[in-house]
Amino acid sequence: MVDNGKPILLSANSQNDDKYYVQRAIDQLKSSGGGHLILSGGTFYTGSLQLCSNLHLTVEADAKLVFSDDRHYYPVITSRWEGKETSLYRACLFADQVSDVILDGSGVINGNGFSWWKEFHEKNKQVDHARPYLLSIEHSQRIKIKDLQFINSPSWTLHPFDCNDCLIDGISVKNPFDSPNTDGVDPESCHNLRIVNSVFDVGDDCIAIKAGTEDAFQKISCENIVISNCNMLYGHGGVVFGSEMSGDIRNVTISNCTFTNTDRGIRFKTRRGRGGTIENITITNITMDNVLCPIVMNLYYFCGEKGKDKIVWDKNPYPISAITPAIKHIRISQLSVMHIQSCVGLIYGLPEMPIEDISISNSSFYLDSNCSPKKPAMFAEAPKLSQKGFFIENTKNCRLSNIIISNNNDNAVFHNTANENLMLNL
Repeated sequence: MVDNGKPILLSANSQNDDKYYVQRAIDQLKSSGGGHLILSGGTFYTGSLQLCSNLHLTVEADAKLVFSDDRHYYPVITSRWEGKETSLYRACLFADQVSDVILDGSGVINGNGFSWWKEFHEKNKQVDHARPYLLSIEHSQRIKIKDLQFINSPSWTLHPFDCNDCLIDGISVKNPFDSPNTDGVDPESCHNLRIVNSVFDVGDDCIAIKAGTEDAFQKISCENIVISNCNMLYGHGGVVFGSEMSGDIRNVTISNCTFTNTDRGIRFKTRRGRGGTIENITITNITMDNVLCPIVMNLYYFCGEKGKDKIVWDKNPYPISAITPAIKHIRISQLSVMHIQSCVGLIYGLPEMPIEDISISNSSFYLDSNCSPKKPAMFAEAPKLSQKGFFIENTKNCRLSNIIISNNNDNAVFHNTANENLMLNL
């Protein structure tokens, strides 16, 4: 970080109608090689902001950064959206090819997403350009995001894309439960990234690890990821892998987290056509409560473009090729889960590519007896279940050991089909 002496301190006061007030201060620092910008004392109304290298931006506790919903303030760019390149409105906070950026303070970053969500619903997703992320930092390194509050994101909230050495620490993300695609953090094709000590309460997945689709211009892996000491209060999934994983996801550690009301807990989702591999994942010491299904590994995930094609839902074997996805080498232990609404786990591989070398151990699961049957995962003809243990099909060398399942109305593994060397020590 370049130290250019005294920081620039901005106060909102009479500048509320000037949407370029904050951007001009950033540009001033950029012209001198970087520096420290402090927002204090009120609400700053702004359009999309472009950050620069060697920038330290602090939003103090008495400050709010509120983004306009006027599309005029959002340049249209080409970047990744849901795993492939397309046109989208530039993120509220945006950076490309920068280094040494710190965003901190205990103030509020408000994406003001209400009109974006309304347009998305009214046009049935057929919008001219994809909605802006609340924060997107692309092709960058040495990024730190700390202690800020992010609310009302137009779409995904934090989107580090192709970044190296990124820390997200002590943040909170709050989006309405019914806001569309408002994930908490989506690290995409990143290396050496940590998400710690943070709270997520969102309208989609809390944290979703991604690596692009088969249609992405460049396949870049997402690897060496740590997620620890986080609370997930609402979301479609607590921590999710995919479904955009064509560039490979590997070397991920998740520990010491709580998931409450997250539909699925730990969720792997992909399908034929994606290609890519998810591997070398360690998950330990997770507490969940009121979840639909704690563990999902689904290679028939059908949501999104091409999701209804026969190759996705067909349960017959296909030739193995570059478009065949794989999941292997997963270690899950010390899960404590209460009030499960559907089943304990669904592990559903492809007949031509079994899910391989999965270990689930030293965990306890309590099923809720007051729930109507529900689908545990999103695939064609998924059964509605309640008070069930594990559904396991098309796996190789997988192990369940020292597992307690309470209040189930069937065997611990109630569906056991086409599994090679499935070891059960319950």
